Amino acid sequence: MVDVSKLEKIVNKTRKIVEKSREELYRLGESARLEYERTRYELDIVKNQISSIIKEVEELEEEYLKARLYLMEVSKDFNRYSEEEIKHAYEKAHQKQLELLGKREKEKMLRLTRDHLERNLKNLEITIRRSEELIANVSMVLKILGNDLESISAEIGEMQQRQALGFSIIIAQEEERKRIAREIHDGPAQILANIVMRAEYCLKLMDVNPPKVREELIGLMELVRDSLQDVRKIIFDLRPMSLDDLGLVPALKKYVEIYQNDNGIYVELTILGKEFPLENGHAVAIFRVIHEAMTNIKKYARASQVIIKVEFLKNKVNVLVRDNGIGFDVEKVFSEKQGTAFGIVGMRERIQLLKGRFEIKSSPGHGTEVFFSVPVAKRPETL
Repeated sequence: MVDVSKLEKIVNKTRKIVEKSREELYRLGESARLEYERTRYELDIVKNQISSIIKEVEELEEEYLKARLYLMEVSKDFNRYSEEEIKHAYEKAHQKQLELLGKREKEKMLRLTRDHLERNLKNLEITIRRSEELIANVSMVLKILGNDLESISAEIGEMQQRQALGFSIIIAQEEERKRIAREIHDGPAQILANIVMRAEYCLKLMDVNPPKVREELIGLMELVRDSLQDVRKIIFDLRPMSLDDLGLVPALKKYVEIYQNDNGIYVELTILGKEFPLENGHAVAIFRVIHEAMTNIKKYARASQVIIKVEFLKNKVNVLVRDNGIGFDVEKVFSEKQGTAFGIVGMRERIQLLKGRFEIKSSPGHGTEVFFSVPVAKRPETL
């Protein structure tokens, strides 16, 4: 007989701790670490730029001094030097002066940026230490779950399995957030930082070299276009808008088109049966599992061709993803817990949550086949 009161007490106690810690953990931990790495990376870049600009300033100072001395020399002896030579000496000295002023101003801006980044790093270190304390709280929760729930009747075994499954999905979601954060940091964030610096440089150029501003602005436009393209790709990978607006099949067609263009792998998409609207959770799960399978193919399979078949039946949707890649030993990969294994576990867990069936077949040299079936119900408007 299950002690319901004890179960409720444990669940309520666990829920309060987890709910209190989870939000702060995600905010302080994940965000702080990502921001710390980004700031440290930017600080290294700025320090390198400062070292480089210092050398440039020193060289320009020597060149400007030489130009000044030469100007003084030709200005004292009008008989020896022509008016054109004197004019040329003056223009050269003036040009070196402008270049030197521009470099010094840029050095000043870089130093200010460096000081700002160093202050941010110190603050982030404090935040990260706080997040580590929160991680300890979560570990305590997991210990409570492990110790207390083991003593409860075997009748709640299925509940335990679902809880563990849900937690592993949360971990997978956080890993995906990390990947997206890295993509944003390495792509649009770097471009935007460059845009800010070049925009500030344009403001300085307006006073010392106006014709140069147009050239810099053209370069800025290209950077903005590149950043916009990267952002659109990240948004599509995160969640294709067509999945919500048009449904599973249009989203898959768009994804296949992008996948082929980006990776040079031929993909044949076949839709069997009459498509009908799916519940949002089912459509997302099916799309994500296909997406993960295709990601594994790109990373590990060395395939040149992929076949995707989606079959709409009366009460379920069957999906097959087959490639002609190098294949792998399924049991060995699971035992060694490689990156591929974690991806496969995530796919299987998504399908199990929907009470579906998941299978994977592969062997070295014979490609890989992923099959899953998800029970669904047609929406009233499609009956």
